Amino acid sequence: MRRRSVQAHKFVDSGGGFRFLERIVNLNHWLKDLHLTHTWTIARGSSNVCKVNLVQLTDAQGVTGLGESSPITRYNESVETVAAFLGKLDASKLSFKDVPGSMKYLDTVAPGNMAAKCALNIALVDGAARLVKKPVYDYFGLGFREQHHVTSFSIGIDTPDMIRKKVAEAERFPILKLKVGVPGDKENLAALRDVAPKKTVRVDANEGWKTREEALAQLEWLARDPHIQYIEQPMPAKSDPKDLVWLKERSPLPILADEGYHTAKDVAHCAECYHGVNVKLVKTAGVSGGFEALSAARQAGLKTMIGCMIETSILISAAAHLAELCDFLDVDGNILINDDPYRGVTAEKGILSFASTPEKLGLRVCERK
Repeated sequence: MRRRSVQAHKFVDSGGGFRFLERIVNLNHWLKDLHLTHTWTIARGSSNVCKVNLVQLTDAQGVTGLGESSPITRYNESVETVAAFLGKLDASKLSFKDVPGSMKYLDTVAPGNMAAKCALNIALVDGAARLVKKPVYDYFGLGFREQHHVTSFSIGIDTPDMIRKKVAEAERFPILKLKVGVPGDKENLAALRDVAPKKTVRVDANEGWKTREEALAQLEWLARDPHIQYIEQPMPAKSDPKDLVWLKERSPLPILADEGYHTAKDVAHCAECYHGVNVKLVKTAGVSGGFEALSAARQAGLKTMIGCMIETSILISAAAHLAELCDFLDVDGNILINDDPYRGVTAEKGILSFASTPEKLGLRVCERK
């Protein structure tokens, strides 16, 4: 796990930009392998190890900020593309004192690269909140209600026997999320119900059903189970909007966009085609973009959810700071691994809490000793 450092260019105060003490003087970034407790399978593929990019920014006063990215190959991003973007930066163009200005600079380096910008934005917001002596949820003016927010626990696609084992292991979680979109869906749901007959279940097809007729048939089957709450992304995000509207009008279950919702710019399309949206910080370029995407969706009358990938407590905690903007939460990526190097938000019995973390400012994340 070799750390790479991007030093700030030699400072010359020319009347513009950030003053010396406000500038980032060091950007460290490195890769981390996260090992899953069980093989993770969704409609697009399987994995046992997930690689993430970790980032630490330090300013001239010694204030630090941590960030993370778990890139999504579905959007042509990888840990390699993130590392390449980070290697292009002039760290002195970044500042905890001006997060929006820092993000504008990142956009001048290259368009897109949302995963890389996610890691940097989280680190910038972490440092910015520390500067004003606040946790991130108060930095955004949201607050955080302890013992109020509940995350689901995800059950990946597997054999029926392994589904039963995973559901039994997740007994303490009141809400499950089942991955579907493969020929064995009916057997897998039946296996889940063998162990948890009445537990609330959320379903995620990850674009697994290719036509509106196939999707509707699957939704009608799922709706026979009275404890299924909603379905995520039943059809490909790039489906004809007319087909998505057709399905929305006929669906017996609420439909949430995941792959179909990236940033606040997508809200009009999603308000037409879906009942709600799943926001992920790696799609929104970080916690600032996540705040904007959730706020825009709420203003449009959509149900809101914040989700995750396989992640450490850095990214999971960053998402949890936006919980007050969400109707649903799926922030269990750090629970699915056995080697999280950080401590942050916890999810005992599914209930999100920052009460036990010793860090009180910023992301409220610290290294695990």
